[in-house]
Amino acid sequence: MRSCISCQNMYSKYQGSACRRVYEDLEAKVEQCNEDLNAKLAFLTMPQPASFSDVVLFAEYDDEYPVPVPAHKAVLANRSPVLRAMLDNEMKESLSGTIKIGDVSYDALRAFVNFLYTAEVCLDQQLACELLVMSEKYQVQHLKDFCQKFLVSNLNLDNSLSTYTFAHQHNFKPIIDAALTLITASMDKLASRDEYTELKERDPGLLLEIYEAYFPNGLIKQHFVTMRMNSDCF
Repeated sequence: MRSCISCQNMYSKYQGSACRRVYEDLEAKVEQCNEDLNAKLAFLTMPQPASFSDVVLFAEYDDEYPVPVPAHKAVLANRSPVLRAMLDNEMKESLSGTIKIGDVSYDALRAFVNFLYTAEVCLDQQLACELLVMSEKYQVQHLKDFCQKFLVSNLNLDNSLSTYTFAHQHNFKPIIDAALTLITASMDKLASRDEYTELKERDPGLLLEIYEAYFPNGLIKQHFVTMRMNSDCF
């Protein structure tokens, strides 16, 4: 027999050690906490009036008429040491109140700035890659960790090679390791895909690194000798 930790009633060993009332009380408290948290997040994510901003950001990657993303210097400087250095010193960004961000889309820039205010972002594969590069460049560690976790958790056969290529290009080791593990476990399926053929033609050196991880020591050379003999080399 066991006793309830709340009402001290006795139950058999096959029943729970806490009565339903305890769970109902806890459920109500959790629901209230969630409501409070959602209310706080809604307050923090309220749109900032553009008229009160003191700096605007532009995505240089966009068209010749880029859309401005208004922000506040204090927020940018507090969240990113790189942006702080740009705004603290008498650089053109600080003097003009304009920051041009290269090699990024407007959607990614807007999501980046919004994250600096709210620590929230709704990711997809493309946006996660763009924001990961931005977070590395502007040293926003929380965003970097968030994007890396997203890309690792969303790895699959369809995106494993492209994700590995992207991560290798920017040296994001957690993603490299996770993608390589999936790739080497699925080589028989990936070798027949178009993206495998494209990688073989575009970056044979990167494919060689994959095979070095796939084959035990000493067998990689034997494999490529066999490929050449079969006229299937890259």
